[in-house]
Amino acid sequence: MFDSITPLLSDPAAWAALVTLIVMEVVLGIDNLIFISILSNKLPEHQRSRVRRIGISLALIMRLALLSMIAWIVGLTAPVFTVMGNEFSWKDIILIAGGLFLVWKATKEIHHTVDPTPAHDILDKKDVVISNAGAAIFQIILLDLVFSVDSILTAVGMTEHLPIMVVAVLVAITVMLLAADPLANFINKNPTVVMLALGFLLMIGMVLIAEGFGAHVPKGYIYAAMAFSAGVEILNMWSRKASTKRENAQQLRAQADQAEARARAAEAEADAADNRA
Repeated sequence: MFDSITPLLSDPAAWAALVTLIVMEVVLGIDNLIFISILSNKLPEHQRSRVRRIGISLALIMRLALLSMIAWIVGLTAPVFTVMGNEFSWKDIILIAGGLFLVWKATKEIHHTVDPTPAHDILDKKDVVISNAGAAIFQIILLDLVFSVDSILTAVGMTEHLPIMVVAVLVAITVMLLAADPLANFINKNPTVVMLALGFLLMIGMVLIAEGFGAHVPKGYIYAAMAFSAGVEILNMWSRKASTKRENAQQLRAQADQAEARARAAEAEADAADNRA
């Protein structure tokens, strides 16, 4: 493997492929990270960071394991059965199953968030126990598998050099590790962002299902929609923050006016007492 790296170092096309693949892997990793963040935020605070690290580490292990089985992974695209003229491969089955799981999970989370009388289930913070860490990790493993297959097939489609794939995956996982806690904390501190993230997961789930049924959806459209939605949410957050500042300033001004009025009243009373004397 290391013998094949040397010629790649002087190949501009290899560097271009590496940069492009790193960007793609990071973007795909963000989808994975959003799911991990939402799940880990449902656990007790002292478990969250550990579960996120475990989930991302498992994602790295799965990606590297799949890279070691490139021939088998490529074989996943071969049709295994046909239904009503539509051919389905193992890749399609994995994408459909993962998409259905994402849709179910996002829908359940949304229902749990908006339901005024939520049922006590694994996502209920009041009923969180130690065993839920294992349940969260199990669900993370399922989605790690789906995103890992998608990630590696994307890598295979963009370059034929294994060292480039490995470096891109390692860089993407490093970015995920660095962004895990800040992203999870940001989502946890901003309730509206939670709903936006769940909407992203719902959309990603539907896209995976569509891809599994052979309807290719350009990822550029998906990420452009996500970026636009995130931009609108950022503007909303700025607007709410500005409104809060204005309300606080108005309250302080009102308190100052009241204090000034009381001071004037006290001064008037003192003047009246002096005149009577």
